[in-house]
Amino acid sequence: MKNTKTLSRLFISCYFGLFLVIGLSLLIKQPFGNPPDEYNRYLIPQYIAEHGSLPNGFEESIRIPGYGFSYAFQPILPYMLQGYAMRFVGLFTDSEAALLYTARSVNLILGLFTALLVLLLSEKWFRDRRFGYLFAFLATFLPQSIFVHTYVNTDSCCMLSIACMLYGLTLGLEDAFSVRSSLILSLGIILCALSYYNAYGYILSCILLFTAFFLSFSRQKRSVAVRGSFFLSYTPRKVHFDYLNFLKKGAFISAVVLAGIAWWFIRSAVLYDGDFLGLKTRNACAALYALPEYHPDTRLTWQSQGHSLLDMLRNSDFLTLSVLSFIGIYGPMTIITSVWVYRFYKVLFFFGVLFCILIPPSAIRRNTAVRRNTAGRRNTAGRGFRIFYHGNMIFCIFMPLFLSMIYSYSTDYQPQGRYLLPALLPLCYYTVRGLKKLYGLIRLRIFSAPLPERLLSVLSAVLCILMAGMLILTVYGYAFPYYESNPVAP
Repeated sequence: MKNTKTLSRLFISCYFGLFLVIGLSLLIKQPFGNPPDEYNRYLIPQYIAEHGSLPNGFEESIRIPGYGFSYAFQPILPYMLQGYAMRFVGLFTDSEAALLYTARSVNLILGLFTALLVLLLSEKWFRDRRFGYLFAFLATFLPQSIFVHTYVNTDSCCMLSIACMLYGLTLGLEDAFSVRSSLILSLGIILCALSYYNAYGYILSCILLFTAFFLSFSRQKRSVAVRGSFFLSYTPRKVHFDYLNFLKKGAFISAVVLAGIAWWFIRSAVLYDGDFLGLKTRNACAALYALPEYHPDTRLTWQSQGHSLLDMLRNSDFLTLSVLSFIGIYGPMTIITSVWVYRFYKVLFFFGVLFCILIPPSAIRRNTAVRRNTAGRRNTAGRGFRIFYHGNMIFCIFMPLFLSMIYSYSTDYQPQGRYLLPALLPLCYYTVRGLKKLYGLIRLRIFSAPLPERLLSVLSAVLCILMAGMLILTVYGYAFPYYESNPVAP
């Protein structure tokens, strides 16, 4: 027992230590503007640091050259945190490097909180800590995953919001949405709503699963005589919905969320003539100020050229680049890593998910993210709820891919894996669950005698070390040599 605790502490120390060392290395080493679109995004924190107020989306100084619009039309909570942190640091120094590192450090801190929540989530999703650690390493140290926490963007806050929502939802399904789990869920929804539209599918899924939690079915027994003997049959299922707790707890979560996000959407509605999302106004701004080659009405896209979405998928590198950059392509989509890194993660994700689909749950002891609540009821562990739960998680995996395809097809061809990162946590869950099913099948069905437990510890440790090695190879073997030979951002 003592050895187990020591190994657990060693793992956690290595987990956070590796994150901080590599995160800080990338934060400092990357030239300004080299990460994707950092220059245009950094304009907003700079404006906030200089003026101490939020910019109007039409503000000329923050408009993206050529495209004619700015990112200020969309939620900018991460830029606000960065801007006011820069404003504070600016009281002590006017160093441009210090201000840039300050803005990037905000995202690194958000990434650190994400790593913590992923670790906590792994304890809930996997009772066997060896698989939990494997999940945490896979989700945290995928090369692209840690990369988004090292430069100015909204993706980092988005990943934190998803981890927060999933952790709050998991706790809520355990404790019938206590005040604690409701507050965590509410915080995740607030962070998501104020950072990244592409992850709004998680908010919808949280609402649907929260509602389904209060829905239950019951049957009543009745005796039926057949030829002098009796047997039990059942009346049709009766639906019961706990309106009282649904309204009470739903109102609490809604009140907290509205208190956190209403100000932004009211502000947008006032500034942009009722356009509380800012999307229509952003397009109108682009129509006013964009250069002809970037103008929404004249820009060449797959759609404007009369091609179908299927044509784009068949005749372009969209899927290839999306998959590779989901695993890890650094810089402005120019810094690729070793082919073995891509092969390793392709094999891991593909076969992990495949085993999860093909191997029946009976091959392992059932271990779902939905457990007994404090009242001891099992209505959330029923088969129907589990199917609905996993259906929502699958939706959350495919939703970012669908949005990325539509954006590249109709607006601007950008097959970038960072747009797919909102799918990471549920994808990693099903991957590791598939590996767990495989191990259970081998242990229980193929070998007559149980495999030694130490073997699983060794295998999980080897996989974690391999993932850490792939990240170290990507950063120090490929990214840093590129930065040294290209010290000035293009």
